[in-house]
Amino acid sequence: MSINDYETLCMQVCDLCEKTGIYLRTECQKFSTDMIEMKGHNDFVSTVDKEAERRLVKGLSSLFPDSGFITEEGTTEKLVKEYTWIIDPLDGTTNFIHGVPCYSISIALHHLDQPVIGVVYEVNQKECFYTWNGGVSYMNGKIIRVSKTSQLSESLIVTGFPNRYYEHIEAYMALLGELMFDTHGIRRFGSAAVDLAYVACGRCEAFYEYGLSPWDVAAGAFIVQNAGGTVSDFEGTEGFVFDKTIMASNGSIHEQLLKKLQEHFKKSR
Repeated sequence: MSINDYETLCMQVCDLCEKTGIYLRTECQKFSTDMIEMKGHNDFVSTVDKEAERRLVKGLSSLFPDSGFITEEGTTEKLVKEYTWIIDPLDGTTNFIHGVPCYSISIALHHLDQPVIGVVYEVNQKECFYTWNGGVSYMNGKIIRVSKTSQLSESLIVTGFPNRYYEHIEAYMALLGELMFDTHGIRRFGSAAVDLAYVACGRCEAFYEYGLSPWDVAAGAFIVQNAGGTVSDFEGTEGFVFDKTIMASNGSIHEQLLKKLQEHFKKSR
């Protein structure tokens, strides 16, 4: 596929996300707790997640026949092909079921093991962040870039709380306490895809979290990279999509934050 093909397909995916976003906003208004299922401790899914995923899979299959899928809710068979979609139909389900207005749709397309399209649609703000191979990153048609802040002490950091994976909780809390003193502050929005999009557009300088899945980070990480940022796992390498640890930043503060992160997490191993 050419750059023009990726751009065209990316814009079609954005349109599909916007249409699915209408469905999610509508369902949120009439959502009830009897629509919730438990996949595990603090791991929720609803009939809305599953229906949104079915709609996305159907739409993407129509746009790009014979592509594979890796999806969170398993409404279609996991099938890795030359081109594979990685989908989270509702990133921020806990926010959604409590009526907290921060949740998103996250869609990435990988060619073999490389990202070629990334789209994150924040449903309530109607903000669509997107990029494609060979392009830059956008939000609702405007080019976005990571911030130019060069000091950790002047940075706003975003993270996610480990409410299902507790093996590194002491290290996590110790790092959190240190960063509260050493930065402009810490935020927790409840959607990793949104966190990454906010780093990409310069609202936050960095994001880190452990225990995530490919559908949480694949799209947002690519958007950060094409917005001029840096993404790695906690080891500083590129295994972040499938290795369950990720740190994304504007690049300028990456080593400063990574050093602190490694100091704390190495103690917990």
